Amino acid sequence: MHAYRLSDGQQMWIRPIEPGDAWRIQEGVRHLSADTIHRRFLAAKPRFTARELRYLTEVDQVNHLALVAVSVATGRLVAVARCVRLPDEPDAAEWAIVVADPLQGKGLGTHLVRALADAAMAQGIHRFRGTVAGENRAVLRLLAHVTDRFEASLPSRGTREVVVDL
Repeated sequence: MHAYRLSDGQQMWIRPIEPGDAWRIQEGVRHLSADTIHRRFLAAKPRFTARELRYLTEVDQVNHLALVAVSVATGRLVAVARCVRLPDEPDAAEWAIVVADPLQGKGLGTHLVRALADAAMAQGIHRFRGTVAGENRAVLRLLAHVTDRFEASLPSRGTREVVVDL
C-alpha cells in the first residue's frame, strides 16, 4: 500500500483490490456522473451484478491486476485501475481506469496508472491496449503524464484504440 498526495492536498492510499471491496465498487459506480460512466464503460452502467463484482474484485494479480485508490480522510474507494492479460498476446493487457468525478484532474489517475504499470511489468506485461470513447481526451492527457510511448488511433464509430508501451 502506498500513500499519495493529490494536487489539492488530499491523501489517497493505492493498494491491490480485495474481494471485500465489492460493496465499495457498487457504491462507487452509483456516484459517478453519466459522462464518467460513458467514458469508462462506453454505455450506461447503473450497477454491477454479483457475477460482475466477483470478476472485478477476485483477481489473481498476475493475469488480472487491479488497484484501488481509497481516500485516507473518508475511507471511500474513489478510483480503480485494472488490466487483464490478452490470451493471444501474453506481454500485453487490456486496461481501464475510472476516477470519481470530484477527483478528476488532480493527479490521482496518473499515480494509479503508474502504479498499475509497475505491477504489470513485474508480471511480464509490457503493453496496455484499450478501447476508449472517441471524445475522451482526458485519457490522452493522462497518458501523456505517464509515458511518451503511446499511440491513439483517430476516432471511428465513437471509439478509438489506444496502445501504451510500458
